[in-house]
Amino acid sequence: MKAVRMTHVGDVDALEYYDEAEPKAGENQVVVEVAAAGVNFMDIGARRGMASRGYKPSILGVEGAGRVIEVGPGVTEFNVGDRVAWVFVPSSYAERIVAPVSSLVKVPDEIDDKTAAAAMMQGLTASHFATDFYPVQPGDVALVHAGAGGLGLLLTQIIKLRGGSVISRVSSESKVAIAKEAGADHVIVDSEGNFAVEAVRLSGGEGVHVVYDGSGPTTFQGSLDALRRSGTFCWYGPVLGGPGALDIMSLPKSIKLGYAVFLDHVHTPELLRARSENLFQWIQNGELKVNIGNTYHLSDARQAHVAMESRATTGKLLLMP
Repeated sequence: MKAVRMTHVGDVDALEYYDEAEPKAGENQVVVEVAAAGVNFMDIGARRGMASRGYKPSILGVEGAGRVIEVGPGVTEFNVGDRVAWVFVPSSYAERIVAPVSSLVKVPDEIDDKTAAAAMMQGLTASHFATDFYPVQPGDVALVHAGAGGLGLLLTQIIKLRGGSVISRVSSESKVAIAKEAGADHVIVDSEGNFAVEAVRLSGGEGVHVVYDGSGPTTFQGSLDALRRSGTFCWYGPVLGGPGALDIMSLPKSIKLGYAVFLDHVHTPELLRARSENLFQWIQNGELKVNIGNTYHLSDARQAHVAMESRATTGKLLLMP
């Protein structure tokens, strides 16, 4: 079978399209024919040598959707032919993968493979941010960075579902329309980190209730400044780096600052399946639209990484075997 192997830590030339041995299901595992694999910033981080939580891949990728083609000993939850999706299963940039059953969820017939693959990492992350880390309440005002990206578009929609309003920050005028289509009440165009004054103005002069910032250290101070008294700062995403050393006594306006980690939202198989089911229900009901920005053949993984690193993309990027 074909897969995308990382030959060394570095630039996109570290990615090679290789022949790999066929996978074999072990105890409580299945083999899945991959229909679509998600491209995520954590894959770029791994390629750059910034892998977290022991994620040190040879074959990149952690997310996707497909069909079960083999079940191993002890498997009772899934059968050959079942459509499944997953997140945090290493080696997903491949035609076929071995996956533990604890990491899989069944995909409803009404949801196609591309949508299922595109929804898992960013959809569950958005769910974490808006329902768990900071449960958005009716009337809350949220500032969403990278508002036209795959995560930002889903997060905007979930905030709106919960009765909040959204100030979306995007990097160019070309992204304004897609942010508004997702439900953003206001859109700030900014690529330099100069957004705080406008965010405060748009929130009635008080500042926002919550800011979701995964844009790296250049936006950290602005996000602090955009918060109202007792506001919440949701910081996420290690690939672009942290803000550096922080004196907690320097934090303004009694704000609450935290680092949101995806796996804390789905730290058991039961939670993974329950939260995925909720996500799929929103999609089936037409309440949540998954925007697929572009698809690439698996052999074009380098191009997908270049596009994501350019910060010029919108929506979710997928690899298709």
